[in-house]
Amino acid sequence: MVVYCFQRWINRMALSFFGSANLVRSGLCPNGPSNTASRHRLGDHNDRAMHRRQMKTLLFIALAVLAPIRAAAWGDLEHMMVAAIAYDRLTPEVREKVAALLRLNPQYASWVADVSGQEALIAFLRASRWPDDIKSDRSYKQDGEQGGNRPSGETAARNIGYADQLMHKYWHFVDLPFSPDNTALVDPPVPNARTQIALFRTVLTSTAASRDLKSYDLVWLIHLVADVHQPLHATSRFDKAHLTGDDGGNRVFVCSTPCLKQEKLHSFWDHALGVSTDTAVALEKATHLPMADPQLASIIDESVWIRESFEAAQTHVYASPIGVGVGPYEVTDNYSAAAQELAAQRIALAGARLANLLNDALK
Repeated sequence: MVVYCFQRWINRMALSFFGSANLVRSGLCPNGPSNTASRHRLGDHNDRAMHRRQMKTLLFIALAVLAPIRAAAWGDLEHMMVAAIAYDRLTPEVREKVAALLRLNPQYASWVADVSGQEALIAFLRASRWPDDIKSDRSYKQDGEQGGNRPSGETAARNIGYADQLMHKYWHFVDLPFSPDNTALVDPPVPNARTQIALFRTVLTSTAASRDLKSYDLVWLIHLVADVHQPLHATSRFDKAHLTGDDGGNRVFVCSTPCLKQEKLHSFWDHALGVSTDTAVALEKATHLPMADPQLASIIDESVWIRESFEAAQTHVYASPIGVGVGPYEVTDNYSAAAQELAAQRIALAGARLANLLNDALK
């Protein structure tokens, strides 16, 4: 259960603002007041109503400020499902080239350590998770600003292969802005997912690039093509509760009825089709995905992929019961079903497009 303990500075702010010594009555916050604290006696009924409204406002502000900036992209399962679809569509020649490049990844041995047969397939599926895996690898350094989610400095856009020990979290998304209430918009910074997909696919076609660099760019491409088909990796909603954007739904919260456990809207969509790190589960689930529309699958422009996700976010993600603001919003069965349907379509399409990209770049 997500418990929002707002720390001592929040308590001090509220104490000075409301004159109340009983701000948190759950007893769950170690730095908060105890359950036995006596309730401050306010004057009249109107004062009490006003203070309750002010407290609610403060709590929502604190929630938005203290919330972590970014969840991961599609979950491990969804990334591997994209990879499964793509691998099935690769030509035999391209499969051999992909397998040779993946063997240069420093984690390749661990990818195939428990595999007996089909090493190339399983390595391809597990490679799809690598740009997320390095976020928890101590040999990699978090760079950028705002928890690593905003690029900064000359190293943000560099492309040097496995010698690069930076996480580059800001490569995973591109926050195209929109607002339902005319809040001022901020354009997404660069580099981002769009700039890197364009760069990495160019490197794969190059005859001058080293094999090390092609291997590095390949694993990033496998991951990023999937990322930009997740609607919340292509947008940030700006509103009066999110003046700097909601970071792809990472500052909006949802729950099931009854609302006992909250999660980020972004996380809800990341795991729309389930949670698993088992390649066998991913391969099996991939067989149940809808067939990607051939005409849509033939689109090679990553800007179009991103625009599709941006539009899907507005029409399907930020749809009822998701309101404007922080939430939490109670997710309905209809909303969950629609999310699963859209996620399945986007994952199938991402897999088909990834295959087309690799078949063309490595032919």
